[in-house]
Amino acid sequence: MDSFSTLIRTASHEQHVEAETSTFMSDLLGGRLGVDAYARYTEQLWFVYEALEAGAGRLASDPVAGPFVRPELMRLASLERDLAHLRGADWCAGLTALPATEEYAARVRECAEDWPAGYVAHHYTRYLGDLSGGQVIRDKAERTWGFARKGDGVRFYVFEGITNPAAFKREYRELLDGIRADDLEKQRVVAECKRAFALNTAVFRALGEEFPLSA
Repeated sequence: MDSFSTLIRTASHEQHVEAETSTFMSDLLGGRLGVDAYARYTEQLWFVYEALEAGAGRLASDPVAGPFVRPELMRLASLERDLAHLRGADWCAGLTALPATEEYAARVRECAEDWPAGYVAHHYTRYLGDLSGGQVIRDKAERTWGFARKGDGVRFYVFEGITNPAAFKREYRELLDGIRADDLEKQRVVAECKRAFALNTAVFRALGEEFPLSA
C-alpha cells in the first residue's frame, strides 16, 4: 500500500502538470512577458501567503497542523522585500488581488480557522511546490529580468534556512505519512490538495487574461 505522501503526490500529479504548463506560466518562463507580469504574479502570491502565514501562529500548537508550521518556510517577509524592489517603497498602496486570488486566499483562511488537516493540504501544495519548481522560476527570472542572483526580486524563492532541500522534503513527507488522521480524513486531505491546485490554476488563468500575448 502506498504511503500517504505518495498518495498525495500521485493524486495531484495531473493538476500539478496543468498548473506548471499554464499559458501564463509558459509565457512568463519563456521570457515572452515583461517584468510587470512577473510583479503582478508576485502580488498575487502575497495574498495567498498572507492567508497561510496569518494562520500559522495559531496552528503551531495544533496536533495535526503544528508539526508542519516551520519558521524556515515562512515567505511573507521575502515577498514584501521583492515587492518593494519590483513596485517601489509604497508597493502596499497599489496591491490588488484578482477575484481568483481572493477565492484562493479565502479558502486557505477557512481551512486555517476550521480544519487543520485541510490547512496542511494547502501548506504542502504551496511550500513544497515553491521549494521544488520555484527554483526554475528564480533561475529564469534572474536571467530574463536581470535580478541579482538570489537577490531582491527573487528572494521569495530563496529558502535561506533550508540548507539541504532534498533532506527537508524527505522529512516533510515523513511528517505527512505520520499525520494524525484516519483514512476518511486522509481522503479529504487529498481532495483538498486537488482543490488547492485548481485554485492556483485559476489564478494563472486570470493572469493570462490580464497579460495576453498579442497574436
